[in-house]
Amino acid sequence: MAESKKIFVVVDPSHSKHIALERAIKTAQLAEQPPVVKVFVAVDADAVDTRAVNNNLFRDQSWFSAEIRTPLENAGVEYSLEVCWSSEWQESIARAAKPFHPDLIYLPVHERGSSTRLFFTESKWKLLKNAECPVALIQPGAKEKREIILAAVNFQATKDEQIKLNQSIIGAGERLAGYYGAELHIVNAYLDSMHYPDRGRLAKESGVPPERIHVEEGYTNEAVAALAKRLGADLVIIGTLNQKGLTATRRGNTAERVISALDQDVVVVNY
Repeated sequence: MAESKKIFVVVDPSHSKHIALERAIKTAQLAEQPPVVKVFVAVDADAVDTRAVNNNLFRDQSWFSAEIRTPLENAGVEYSLEVCWSSEWQESIARAAKPFHPDLIYLPVHERGSSTRLFFTESKWKLLKNAECPVALIQPGAKEKREIILAAVNFQATKDEQIKLNQSIIGAGERLAGYYGAELHIVNAYLDSMHYPDRGRLAKESGVPPERIHVEEGYTNEAVAALAKRLGADLVIIGTLNQKGLTATRRGNTAERVISALDQDVVVVNY
């Protein structure tokens, strides 16, 4: 996939600013062959006050025209629009996205407020870990340009699913870098010399020039965030495992820490 031909954009009608939709429009404007956009309007009941006293839940036809239709039409973007009032937010997104076959899901991230740590509901984690395509977390205030992309891998991994996840992360990085004409960098964090990643193998398997391979000492979240800032990265790609059985209920602690440490948009790839 050289280009994102289909983008599924989640819009929360209780928000006053629709950053995921804005980013999708910008992405479409950058492309020689703009992707088709599907806008899915739904409220995350786990993160939003859904009582009738919340005036932001009342939206009329003029709101849909001003906030969704007009910006898309002015940008010349081909789109469809679907509205869902199910309380099962994550399940409704998965069900609506499946027949559309998107290349990316754009998901807006709530403002952090006074805390530097992002708040992720269980429904968001289920979406990240079970989506059939990568999910782009669109952060408030993140840069719109895509000139430097940083993909975080773990080449110390020994389990088959973790090795395949690395391949998926690198593949996503290659596709997105090709789409935007961006420079792709690879980072692998390690804690001690006993677990030092093989730089040569990283370069060989990723196809990325050695000067864009970064082996950083420290905890993954701290190392990735520091390097992203140093490089001026516009987009960071990370991975999480689509776990089954009892492990499916576990939160992605490393992924959560990495996302919370970043100011950039983050693409989450699962396997």
